[in-house]
Amino acid sequence: MQIKNHSIGDGSPVFIIAEMSANHLQNFELAADTIKAIKESGADAVKMQTYTPDTITINCDNEYFKIKQGTLWDGKTLYQLYKEAYTPWEWNHELKELAEKLGLIFFSSPFDKSAVDFLEEMNVPAYKIASFEITDIPLIEYVASKGKPVIISTGIATLTDIEEAVNSCKRMGNYDISLLKCTSSYPTPFDEMNLNTIPNLKETFDTVVGLSDHSIGNSVPIASVALGAKIIEKHFILDRNLGGPDAAFSLEPEEFKSMVKAVRDVEMALGSISYELTGRMKKNREFSRSLFIVEDMKSGEMFTEKNIRSIRPGFGLHPRYLNQIIGKKARKDIIKGTPVKWDLVE
Repeated sequence: MQIKNHSIGDGSPVFIIAEMSANHLQNFELAADTIKAIKESGADAVKMQTYTPDTITINCDNEYFKIKQGTLWDGKTLYQLYKEAYTPWEWNHELKELAEKLGLIFFSSPFDKSAVDFLEEMNVPAYKIASFEITDIPLIEYVASKGKPVIISTGIATLTDIEEAVNSCKRMGNYDISLLKCTSSYPTPFDEMNLNTIPNLKETFDTVVGLSDHSIGNSVPIASVALGAKIIEKHFILDRNLGGPDAAFSLEPEEFKSMVKAVRDVEMALGSISYELTGRMKKNREFSRSLFIVEDMKSGEMFTEKNIRSIRPGFGLHPRYLNQIIGKKARKDIIKGTPVKWDLVE
């Protein structure tokens, strides 16, 4: 997958997305300051959400629209939540300009066709399908029809849902798809993450895979890299004390920076499959065991387990030769501490 100047996939650095979501608290200056902090924290991209309360639900307070699923937002109606959380659309052009000036990729999750049209006018380079929209096949088809990379979160999806979403992109001629392992629980308990799904997603759907994370802290995103995640999406907030719908599972700037560093360290440590020794490793072989004379010996004296041993350091013959040498005779006088070489053996 290619998003602007970022190649994403095997052999490329992990693509790290900072999700702003509702953490701007509908304050434009706070949103702008957040983008500046996202850049300083080492992210590759900032992701927004493009909806209004009326494009995502209706203003209704009957039982169907009340949140009571054991979430952080229980007690509100859907309309109340999204009215509090949405990003004013008129901000987006200026925020995109700021992000790109800083060298960040700016894109968004659309929640209906009007949002897609709006984002197309802005010429965003990619789209994200949010977890709860993975079953909205008409929306996914419309997004895919734009011919840009589509990143899909799988938070509420069954295997069949994921397959249908992927196939809906392909029906539109768009094979530029990535899938993010996601658990739609806010914040997500560690025992519900099931990160071992990540390599299975890659094997099953032959796509770039990653993680959209709502757990507390940064241990889960770091671990996911070792399992093949090539995209990490994590919520970003300037200060959790500001509050807001997503504050509890968002990282502050220094925490996000720490996560980015750890991800970069892990991907460097993963390296490639190799049994070659580096120069440093070869040098350190000097600390391995080898055969040494451990008592002074006279010419013609027999090698025994008493006067020759396998010890550190590694300047003598390989220990594999010990049994071949024991019982043979010394070719000359040898002092204690001499590494054994074949020219010492008759």
